[in-house]
Amino acid sequence: MSDALPVPGLDRDRLVGLAYRMLGTVADAEDAVQEAFVRWYRLDDAARRNVANPVGWFAKTTSRVCLDMLKSASRRHDSYVGPWLPEPVPDDRYAVHTAEAGDPSERAMRTESVSMALLTVMETMTPAERVAFVLRDVFDFPVADIAEVLDRSPGAVRQLASSARTRIRDAGTTRAAPSTRLVAAFQHAATTGDVAALVRLLHPEVMLRSDGGGRVRAALNPVLGADKVARFVVGVLARQAPTTLTVHAGGTEPVLTFTRDGDTSGVLELVVDGAGTVRQVLVQWNPDKLGSWRRG
Repeated sequence: MSDALPVPGLDRDRLVGLAYRMLGTVADAEDAVQEAFVRWYRLDDAARRNVANPVGWFAKTTSRVCLDMLKSASRRHDSYVGPWLPEPVPDDRYAVHTAEAGDPSERAMRTESVSMALLTVMETMTPAERVAFVLRDVFDFPVADIAEVLDRSPGAVRQLASSARTRIRDAGTTRAAPSTRLVAAFQHAATTGDVAALVRLLHPEVMLRSDGGGRVRAALNPVLGADKVARFVVGVLARQAPTTLTVHAGGTEPVLTFTRDGDTSGVLELVVDGAGTVRQVLVQWNPDKLGSWRRG
């Protein structure tokens, strides 16, 4: 199969970004996009010529593949070791760039849709809700096109997208990104072992979840409470010395990376409330989900 894109104007990164939001990992997204390419090349020449909008065809086909993957038993995390978290990405390659005009909350949603926090909430959606939400609220696809992907009526698509938005609102995930100042303060307190300073940044009922996937050591259950979370983070750095905790601002929001010998061993994301207090700490340790952060 040729590496050249088969359709003028087709943006492969945009397709991967669409699939990544639906599936939660880059590897699964790449597989979905690859399957769409396979299906394109299986069409005969006449069938390809009859595709009025090839770019749209790829978006719809990739979405259908993702829907099938979300429905399959392999997409359930019942056998996963410990909490399952999505794969963080280190830059804005999959960000959806929109014009400055329009609803600021909608623009924020499209940017934030690559955060671990929002992707985690999206894991609670039904497959149809997730596909409808990504296509409608993130990529602004016409309702009629989404109805074709889901084999539902336009009214049903609107209801699915509305239900997805309700899940996100109820989870409190629609929020401003943590400020660089807050992330820097968290980093300083953690690396200096200042538990009291770290506690002051955390909500009393803060929750930490970490994903090792059974590949590396991680907390198998959520860590609850400001004091326990603060001591857990400080303890991790002490046990893994000389691991450093570094602010990384290259993506859609600042995160912290655990680094040892120049290689990234973990990514930590802070989830804040409207007052700027940390409500969740999400840590991705699974090396299978850190490929784009690691050397080589």
